[in-house]
Amino acid sequence: MAEHEHEHVRVAVIGSGFGGLGAAVRLRREGVTDFVVLERADSVGGTWRDNTYPGCACDVPSHLYSFSFAPNPDWPRTFSGQQHIRAYLEHVADVFRLRPHIRFDSEVKMMTWDSGKLRWDIETSSGSLSADFVVSATGPLSDPRIPDIPGLDTFPGKIFHSARWDHDYDLRGKRVAMVGTGASAIQIVPAVQPLAERLTLFQRTPPWVLPRVDRAITGAERELHRRLPLTTQLRRGLLWGIRELQVQLFTKRPDELGLVETVAKRNMARSIKDPALRARLTPDYRIGCKRILLSSEYYPALARPNVDVVASGLSEVRGSTLVAADGTEAEADAIVFGTGFYVSDMPIADRVVGANGRTLAEAWAAGEGMAALRGASVPGFPNWMTVIGPNTGLGNSSMILIIESQLNYMADFVRQLGVLGGRVALDARPSALHAWNRRVQERMKRTVWNTGCDSWYLDANGRNTTIWPGTTTEFRRATRRVELSEYEVLRVSAVKKAEVSA
Repeated sequence: MAEHEHEHVRVAVIGSGFGGLGAAVRLRREGVTDFVVLERADSVGGTWRDNTYPGCACDVPSHLYSFSFAPNPDWPRTFSGQQHIRAYLEHVADVFRLRPHIRFDSEVKMMTWDSGKLRWDIETSSGSLSADFVVSATGPLSDPRIPDIPGLDTFPGKIFHSARWDHDYDLRGKRVAMVGTGASAIQIVPAVQPLAERLTLFQRTPPWVLPRVDRAITGAERELHRRLPLTTQLRRGLLWGIRELQVQLFTKRPDELGLVETVAKRNMARSIKDPALRARLTPDYRIGCKRILLSSEYYPALARPNVDVVASGLSEVRGSTLVAADGTEAEADAIVFGTGFYVSDMPIADRVVGANGRTLAEAWAAGEGMAALRGASVPGFPNWMTVIGPNTGLGNSSMILIIESQLNYMADFVRQLGVLGGRVALDARPSALHAWNRRVQERMKRTVWNTGCDSWYLDANGRNTTIWPGTTTEFRRATRRVELSEYEVLRVSAVKKAEVSA
């Protein structure tokens, strides 16, 4: 939009999912109103706007999967669906008066650091602007990944990813192939199975699945939460506390997770009576290494007569014939990919150019891999931070807790810039990042995520760049303030000051 070209703001936030909206709320609370939220789509919601597949819901309890500063007493279910979570985010945007700050249809094409002016020059699909400080909240689940499968371009039917569901395509009476067995797939399978003539599941690795104890939250409960907000806080606190206690098993005592595996096997045995099918669906790795999935409908759906489970990944497509790695063939009219996202190689990293002229992706490739000081800052990229950055993911709790901790860090970052005064920037020291990353990776060695299996938490070099190896309480302590000793303070030179002010 022409009216936004060459505009300068104090802060630019990229993305309007939980991270971006949370950052916007926190900026306003810090008294910062000179900011914009750049959103590539035409509405807020992030992953909860993009993922609209049948059965889409959260596997974290609703009262824990919401901001502490914006409790929702009206969650309809203990595990709410996509439409309710998206409505919640729309509500947050309205209640906190964020819409005037949001620029829709403004995809960031490139961000370049100007070392002379100590600012970020940002090119978007709707124009250009500059900012003193950038908060990247694009999220790890924003860009879907479809594997490069030989012959896929010869398939005559319909192809789409779970995060880009084609609601105009009717699956009734069709031969449907579901590729993948992650969190999306186990929700899609029960929703599609009754519609499809035949459903073929291509399973490269079986997941561990526990029962999903979901129910409608009664009207009386919701009325209580509305009248006594403290009860909402208590409910959230209880959910949080249980998960904090569980962390010890994942991080320090993974060998004791066998009892949880027994519960998962009993959950399977209740629905899967065929011993051969049960064998195909039983994982051979320690539970928790990959994300534990929650469903009470997945196994019953797989036991239906119109479902085939292929215990091998899809390796080739020959017209309408799909060929698995073990040679199994299946005919299909439609292929649904539930194959995840670009998590350990975030696409936004190719669009961020730092002080030395390298992109963030190039800097990570030349260094220790994807890494950020306290999950936020990267050397050579001053006044830039990411929300849900490297090693901030959780395997058993709510990412909203991590996001809020990072917002604390962001708020103190902005405060420190104000205290230092003038045209100033903070650039993470390489030594500080190295020390932080060394501690994180050392703690990671004994966790279930590094000892139990090979998962999408690991990058191409086998390093876990995704998960936080501790409790959310520990992460909050680590991000409660910016340690200036971990940063180099940059100022505009005397020669450049006149140019900047000109």
